[in-house]
Amino acid sequence: MKVSVKAKPAARENKVEEQEGGLFTVSVKEPPVKGRANLAIIKLLANYFSVSTSNVRIISGQTSRNKVVEITLPGE
Repeated sequence: MKVSVKAKPAARENKVEEQEGGLFTVSVKEPPVKGRANLAIIKLLANYFSVSTSNVRIISGQTSRNKVVEITLPGE
């Protein structure tokens, strides 16, 4: 499944919030330096959807706050 994500790097806390229309706002403590925020987003979404980090990948928006993330759920 593909989800739209609005990233908030360098936030006070790590959290995932589902907005209207299937948009997710993901706040991470990591700064947007050398992909550290993207890695934190992947880990947080994997935990939120109860899947392995290898089942979560950013397919567009690597350097943008607006991302499209593909999540492979068990049974798909």
